[in-house]
Amino acid sequence: MSFFKKYFTKDKKEDLDKGLEKTKKSFFGQIAKAVAGKSTVDESFLDELEGILISSDVGLETTIKIIERLESKVADVKYFNTSELNEILKSVIVNILSENNTEDVEDFTYPEEHKPHIILVVGVNGVGKTTTIGKLTHQYVKKGKTVVLGAADTFRAAAVDQLKIWADRNNVDFYDKGMNADPAAVAYETVQHAINTKADLAIIDTAGRLHTKKHLMDELTKIRKSIDKKLEGAPHEVLLVLDATTGQNAIEQANKFTESTKVTALALTKLDGSAKGGVVLGISDQFKIPIKYIGVGEGIEHLQVFNKSSFVDSLFE
Repeated sequence: MSFFKKYFTKDKKEDLDKGLEKTKKSFFGQIAKAVAGKSTVDESFLDELEGILISSDVGLETTIKIIERLESKVADVKYFNTSELNEILKSVIVNILSENNTEDVEDFTYPEEHKPHIILVVGVNGVGKTTTIGKLTHQYVKKGKTVVLGAADTFRAAAVDQLKIWADRNNVDFYDKGMNADPAAVAYETVQHAINTKADLAIIDTAGRLHTKKHLMDELTKIRKSIDKKLEGAPHEVLLVLDATTGQNAIEQANKFTESTKVTALALTKLDGSAKGGVVLGISDQFKIPIKYIGVGEGIEHLQVFNKSSFVDSLFE
């Protein structure tokens, strides 16, 4: 059985396969070797699998869950071949990814009952937050949507400039108040601008705050309240961007951000530069927040919607 979806085009599949190459060679390469030639799930195999999962930043709790479910699925099967064991493992992992409400969507979409649809983007410096905004904007512009980008990262001039470059590149509206402006005020006025111009979406960048600095994290609450004051119920989405190459540190970042604000979706960047794609499983399982996007390369087209079935299928190929 293949989990691969018909709508997942050849080009997207090739990008995904290439982006996951390092993870496939390390993490799932090790699993393939452990599975090879096995006809029973014995203690030595489970010990080996546990070591592979933990060393690949899947996390202890998720590792235990995978092993327990694997044991349960093969409990009544005395003998099986390598291919069958692979399929069992794949189904266990897909089920875990399903439990956080991650849907297998075919393209970049959003609920259109709100206009404008407000997306607040959060994350620490260096994870690819502003680049993800630019690539996401590109996808919506391709669909004919009008987008406003709001520069609420007012601590760094470079952040405002970088977002302006992406706005110009995508030929969309850009709203900023320069350096040292109140981020909550910028967010509020970006929403007002989007309403005035009848834009379909407003995507608001925030400062790449350190997740260990409580006073900076608390500011996210102020920004959210400011947006809601302008447009009740907004932001409609809070997207946390995480760098897959940081492994367990990405999980710690997710932990701190979910404590400080209501994160509704995740984007995992730089999967192409990491051999630790297993962190996707740990983050998905631990936080029960849908993974919405993955970055599988530097190109503007290399931000993909996360399709759990295709992701797992690619890893096991």
